[in-house]
Amino acid sequence: MDDMLDEAAYDRLRLGRWLAGVSRRDLLKLTAAVSAGLAGAAEATGAAEAAPGPIVKALPPELFTVLGTNAEMRWSAMAGQGDLVPIDRFFVRNHTSTPIIDAANWQLRIFGAGLRHGPVEFDYQQLRRLPSETVTATVECAGNGRSYFTTQQGQTVSGTAWRLGGVGVARWRGVRLSTVLRRAGLARTAVDVLPAGLDPNYVTGGVDLGPVRRPLPVRKALRDVLLAYEMNGEPLPADHGHPVRLVVPGWIGISSIKWLGSIEVSDVPLFSPWNTQFYRLFGPGRPAEGEPFDRQVIKSAFELDPGAQLPADQPLRLRGRSWSAAGAIRHVEVSTDGGRHWRRARRVGGEGAAWQRWELDWRPAAGAHELLARATDVHGNTQPDVAAYNTLGYLFDAVVRHPVVAA
Repeated sequence: MDDMLDEAAYDRLRLGRWLAGVSRRDLLKLTAAVSAGLAGAAEATGAAEAAPGPIVKALPPELFTVLGTNAEMRWSAMAGQGDLVPIDRFFVRNHTSTPIIDAANWQLRIFGAGLRHGPVEFDYQQLRRLPSETVTATVECAGNGRSYFTTQQGQTVSGTAWRLGGVGVARWRGVRLSTVLRRAGLARTAVDVLPAGLDPNYVTGGVDLGPVRRPLPVRKALRDVLLAYEMNGEPLPADHGHPVRLVVPGWIGISSIKWLGSIEVSDVPLFSPWNTQFYRLFGPGRPAEGEPFDRQVIKSAFELDPGAQLPADQPLRLRGRSWSAAGAIRHVEVSTDGGRHWRRARRVGGEGAAWQRWELDWRPAAGAHELLARATDVHGNTQPDVAAYNTLGYLFDAVVRHPVVAA
């Protein structure tokens, strides 16, 4: 594994570099670094107006479960769909609310000591004139599945109580971040980039943490990160980052900053609350400063609502999807009796998709049943019975118990 592409390894490296230069003033320096990032992010340009609510698009109850400023996709809404999640049912993760931004007035400002020259700005039309690329990629909230720490494992966690609908696969079109950084004059000394959004500042506990932003190592930024302006063949919708967002393949959703307004390019390690205070693993047996992570884990979901009513004593076909940030799914096993017996599900669709669709035929007897799906990827990662606990409820990968009733 390349240390500059794995956040846990890179976090140790950047922390070592940082501590080597600050001696005993580490806490003050960290505070200054976070504040500097906040000041730089505030220089982003773009005319943003307040939306009438935290989410702009329609949220019909047959497609979504609303969770405060967020909207979780209902898995029953994916029945009969292909590999891509349609825009009208793609989940929404907002820290505050969706801003309304006029692409004609939008500009992306790139600045910092990691550039050879001064700040550079790109407007929307300049960006669209650059060579484009289309990728199919998964965006998944780091807390997807969080509610099961409590409902299934009896553990207390904080954060939005997602079930499994905080994930989506889309076809994104845009410009490689590497193209833009090189045109901006990326210096050989550049270490980190810090993209920041144009959504309203995030305030928690009475503290204004500024716009959502999270650093990436330059090596990752140059590898496969996209500045996306289209989603599933349409201009990027407001709730999903219009006019331009990052798409960071393989990394947790917070890395794919929406409503992109600025990118700081630095020759020293950068920090923000979103890689120090949040999106780290805290809890028993973990270091006090928490453990960093960049990738999601392995999961499976049925294309059914929990508690779904099914016809008894009739043949039916269970369908679902499994996915892993580590690689393709090798196989999926399904249990219809609470885990006592397992059968191998049939694969649906070709290989190379962002997730694996599958199906299993079943004839349920009348009564309550508990369905389970357990995936294994090509690297041998298998969903466990119990997910590793952390107080912020990230990376739930355990087999989810899915109740249904046949009548």
